[in-house]
Amino acid sequence: MDIINYLADSGPWSWIIAGLVILGLELVVSGFFLVWLGIAAVLTGLITLAQPLPWPWQWLIFGVLSLASILVWTSISRRRRANSTEPELNRRTDRYIGHEAVLDRPIVDGYGRLALGDTIWRITGPDLPIGQRIRIVGADGAVLRVEAV
Repeated sequence: MDIINYLADSGPWSWIIAGLVILGLELVVSGFFLVWLGIAAVLTGLITLAQPLPWPWQWLIFGVLSLASILVWTSISRRRRANSTEPELNRRTDRYIGHEAVLDRPIVDGYGRLALGDTIWRITGPDLPIGQRIRIVGADGAVLRVEAV
């Protein structure tokens, strides 16, 4: 009960300190998610510092600010991702879809390897001999799906 009484007595500062701790956790845990919760906690503390409020109202303000900040960031990040000049930058397999090549190793039991650029890719498709011309039609993770041309 002493902890609850202490938090009730120093309500605004508890929110501000909790927000700073959450922001510090963001440095350790990646994901950029805790930033918005930390900002919401600090803002809740500042609001409560200016206008003392009972605990249920403080939690309501924290919840609304957290949800609003996450929704705003989600919409901004989706819009920013959609306008990228290189949408396949971190999806290397997508760059090769539609690309044609010649097998330098056979596909046996549905799997093989193919050298593209400076990388040797694992490929899957029908069994095909060396020298067969193939087209990349898709990807499953880091495995390229191919078909004969």
